[in-house]
Amino acid sequence: MSEKRDFDEFLEKLKRHHELMTEELHKVIVGQDAVIDQILASIFTGGHCLLVGVPGLAKTLVVATIAKILDVQFKRIQFTPDLMPSDITGTNVLDENDAGKREFRFVQGPVFTNILLADEINRTPPKTQAALLQAMQEREVTYGQNTYPLPEPFFVIATQNPIEQEGTYPLPEAQLDRFMFNVKVDYPSLEEEERILIATTSGERPEVRKVLTAKAIVYLQKQINQIEIGPLTINYVARLVRATRPKSDESPKFVKELIDWGAGPRAGQYLISGAKAMAALDGRPSVSLADVRRVAIPVLRHRISPNFQAQAEGYTSEAIIERLLNEVPEPKIQKYQ
Repeated sequence: MSEKRDFDEFLEKLKRHHELMTEELHKVIVGQDAVIDQILASIFTGGHCLLVGVPGLAKTLVVATIAKILDVQFKRIQFTPDLMPSDITGTNVLDENDAGKREFRFVQGPVFTNILLADEINRTPPKTQAALLQAMQEREVTYGQNTYPLPEPFFVIATQNPIEQEGTYPLPEAQLDRFMFNVKVDYPSLEEEERILIATTSGERPEVRKVLTAKAIVYLQKQINQIEIGPLTINYVARLVRATRPKSDESPKFVKELIDWGAGPRAGQYLISGAKAMAALDGRPSVSLADVRRVAIPVLRHRISPNFQAQAEGYTSEAIIERLLNEVPEPKIQKYQ
């Protein structure tokens, strides 16, 4: 009973932290509630985020403000065509030690931080993009014969402009799959845009308070893993992911016609992790099907590839996922006779 009481207290405290963080963020950010929740959910489950939106929608400001309310180390890299892998990971320099002997010393790059903002990640060539692959998956960097662990917690939050494609290098599928969420940052509503104009032209710069430390975030990540998820919900997640694969016998006819390739098992892992985070942020001890559906689009959006026919018929990946959510049946709970 004491363990359950402690866990209930943890959930209540996390819910209050979530409300406080959202309140602090809204001192600077107008609207974007879904974007904020998805970024926080990825942070509390140790995932990475890709923010996609046209210029001027405060993608960089959202990340920088989140870093301010979390008492963690934050670094920003502006990805450019001339950026080299060593500019991210670090490099060896020839140094002279106390004994007067020359030796190589590893100088850490900006990837050695808690939150790394990879701004306009598709502006740099593939060999530089690949410098993040090991960091994002294994949370470590190998340079020469040595491997260096990254600090805990570690997150990559990348931004990308979906419009201007001249001089860009699309992220390879292997790297896209390492992002837990593909978060779409959309235009504000009329009321929100009016509030933005008032706030940004008044000359005032509101200050935000720090809410959580790096140690607290690592603790939260471990506790959120304990959120319960039933076998029927796991079955629903597995069937939903398998339904995205055009060669699967379990996929609907429209998937076979509109998709070239579907999501892998990592999508199911992230659906469960994301659903656990959403339940925890709401202060609930178990995952519901609504939590899974809530994270389905940001998890699956970059893991399916609509083919030429889908594009010709005006189907986006979001529209296909929404159709899947309507067609994949929910698990039926057997009634006792």
